[in-house]
This record gives sequence, structure tokens and C-alpha cells, in this order.
Amino acid sequence: MVAAAASLAPAGALAMITAPATPRRLKFYNLHTGEQLDIVYFEKGRYIPQALAEIDFILRDYRQNVVKPIHPRLLDLVVAIRRRLRSDAEVAIISGYRTPQTNAMLAARSDGVAHHSLHMDGMALDWRVPGRTLEQLHRAALSLRGGGVGYYPASDFVHTDVGRVRYW
Repeated sequence: MVAAAASLAPAGALAMITAPATPRRLKFYNLHTGEQLDIVYFEKGRYIPQALAEIDFILRDYRQNVVKPIHPRLLDLVVAIRRRLRSDAEVAIISGYRTPQTNAMLAARSDGVAHHSLHMDGMALDWRVPGRTLEQLHRAALSLRGGGVGYYPASDFVHTDVGRVRYW
């Protein structure tokens, strides 16, 4: 999985911001579990498997305690968005990976949850960035055209994914 994912290059503006020689670091704070992580996951032109495993864990479905690999391109998109925002603040995690059971439960509660969500494929993240407005995060995500972008001001998060480019 890691080798195949590592060969995928981000497209467009995202590729320019996530140059192969540049180390990539992310800081996470999981709002549901209180866990924090500050980690370099890409260095010397390669993804670091142990770092990816730690990211997979913090982005797990905490309701079911199930871990699934998070697509490295999603991590690269988050790095690119944070750079666009000129922020090194931690990513406040609302939702990373979701099991089909968790996704079905959330979909039953809200019309805003897709029944075939990319969260179930480890390709989506609902998040916010302390020190930046939701509107700033939303605009930065849209500008990169790295995938889907959803704006949820009433719930205080932005959804980003590495599926096809679309927005809502």
C-alpha cells in the first residue's frame, strides 16, 4: 500500500507546494480522543512507513477503534493547505477514517453525510485550523483543487478529500 501510494504524484498547484525534496510534517490534535501527534511523514523523497502508521492511528475510527491506512495524497493536501494558510498550527481532527458502521450511523443522523463517503476509504478529513477562520481554510482548500471540499460553518469544520474535484 505504501509503495503504491508513494508513487502517486499530486497534480496541479498541489505538486508545486509539496515538492519531493521538502520534508513534510503534520501536527494533529484529535478533538474526540485528546491525542496529539507531531510527525515528519515524508523525507528525502520517501514516505516514512512508521510515521504513516502513527497518522493512521490518530485518524482511526475512534468509535469502533479501527485503523485503516490514510491515503498519503490526503496528507500532502493537508500540508499544502496549511502552507497556503501560512500556518504550522496543529490540525484539529473532527473525522478521519470511518468504518461503514460509523458512517451509516452518522448518515442516519444527518443529511450531510454521504452514504459512500471517502472517509471509509481513508481519503477524507473533516478538520479546522486553530488561528485561521473556517472561511480561510475553505478558500485555501478550494484554491488547490486537490479534490472535494465541503464547507460546514454550522458544524465548525471543512471537509477535504482526494476524490474528484468538486465542492459544496
